Amino acid sequence: MEGEAMIPAFKNDEELIREMDDLLADQGNFYLWWLGQSGFLLQWKGKRVLIDPYLSDSLTKKYADTNKPHVRMSERVVDPELLKNILIVSSSHNHTDHLDAETLIPVLKNNPGIKFIIPEANREFVAERLKCKKEFPFGLNYGQSITVDEFTFHGIPAKHNEIEKDENGNCRFMGYVITFGKHCIYHSGDTLWFDEMLSLLKRFTIDVAILPINGNDPARRVAGNLNCEEAAKLGKAINAKFVIPCHYDMFTFNTADVNEFARQAETINQRYKILQGGEKFIGD
Repeated sequence: MEGEAMIPAFKNDEELIREMDDLLADQGNFYLWWLGQSGFLLQWKGKRVLIDPYLSDSLTKKYADTNKPHVRMSERVVDPELLKNILIVSSSHNHTDHLDAETLIPVLKNNPGIKFIIPEANREFVAERLKCKKEFPFGLNYGQSITVDEFTFHGIPAKHNEIEKDENGNCRFMGYVITFGKHCIYHSGDTLWFDEMLSLLKRFTIDVAILPINGNDPARRVAGNLNCEEAAKLGKAINAKFVIPCHYDMFTFNTADVNEFARQAETINQRYKILQGGEKFIGD
């Protein structure tokens, strides 16, 4: 931040990778590390899934001399060049903090055999931005699922600010329910509340719901998300065992007070875990 120190990572770069590597042999628990914004690394049985990573300063550079500066608040958690042995990487939509070329191009290069899951509607855009073949990503739409190894991704619509579809009816903004073994996590992508999401999500026994909390303020001139109260209430409504809040403390103009989320969750007895960048959640 201009004139201020950035929020430090709990662990970063080589230290973070060492922690991940030390847990590769664990065959029981799963681990989620928050990588900042909406980015997470899921590790289970020595296998790694990378979700919506944003690990560069591309937006800060892009908007530096505009009336919408993206001033970074938190240290970068990990150099994307260090991310190895990634089985799957996913993107929920085309906004740069969820589909970042400076992050994803080195990840794709350094992980031969990696599978890339995206909304089907975004295939051509993704291929152009990442300089990959159009046939390379696996495309999902609402109601569809795909299994890679032991991980199944189920497509869930996201409303950002609308449930937007292409000419073929494919959703441009998505969330994913990821099931693996006896475990289940929901990563909403960027979304507002919509009534249908409750029936879609209650079909699953969700261990962890990863939800944005930065809210929907038109003055920011960007599409909005759930706010702190809505994220807590959504977790409760879908019977999530835990909610992990995200999409805050990245850019000064588009953030939220995570302590307000904690207060809202505690008011309705919704269990939650607040992570620092580079900190892990352990699921059993």
